[in-house]
Amino acid sequence: MTELDFLDNYEPADFERPSVTVDLVLLGLHRGKPTVLLVKRDQHPFADKWALPGGFVRIDEAIDDAAKRILQDKAGIQSAHLEQLYTFGAVKRDPRMRIISVAYLGLLAEDAFAGAQKATPSLLAAGIDVPWSGEKGGSVEVRSPDCKPISLAFDHADILAMAILRLRGKLDYSDVGFAWLPEHFTLRQLQDVHEAILGVRLNKPAFRRRMLDKGWIEGTGERETGASFRPAELYRFKPQN
Repeated sequence: MTELDFLDNYEPADFERPSVTVDLVLLGLHRGKPTVLLVKRDQHPFADKWALPGGFVRIDEAIDDAAKRILQDKAGIQSAHLEQLYTFGAVKRDPRMRIISVAYLGLLAEDAFAGAQKATPSLLAAGIDVPWSGEKGGSVEVRSPDCKPISLAFDHADILAMAILRLRGKLDYSDVGFAWLPEHFTLRQLQDVHEAILGVRLNKPAFRRRMLDKGWIEGTGERETGASFRPAELYRFKPQN
């Protein structure tokens, strides 16, 4: 039997097939705290519960294309850097049927985050409490703008916790910490980002020395404007060769 003969006689219905969804973890930074964009579900299961923007992958659609489509349809964002975070495939993670979710992580600068809320007013910008430290295990707590706790639909709290864990793991070897910063920034702003992701206070002199020693940043020769005290020096990210 040739491969062509085999494919002509192949019966896909002989095997059960799970459905596949995409869920987007769209993170920003507000007042020194990670913030995530959520949508309210308008149908069962988990009707009226907050959830990560997501949807089913179409049968003729690549998963990356589905993520881009859902980014536009659910968050009103035309384009953003998305990277696959993790695949969540617990058998009973969805009460409807067997559904596997491919989670994507997107870091949105302040203007992009605000633009998404303006384009899609139904989105909720929820604050994330990160009460744990270290690289293994942990959880997150999600709160509404008026500080009320939010219980997320499905396993989306686990997905969110994985996103924070992934960010922590990448801080020391990638440029991920600069995604939330403007082109020119102060060392205080850079430290704020690291503290928000790690959930701990960092020693100011040690942190600044480490950032400079890594060679990731360089001075611009300019200083911030509008400061009440002595204006801080502005830096920029220095791409590595």
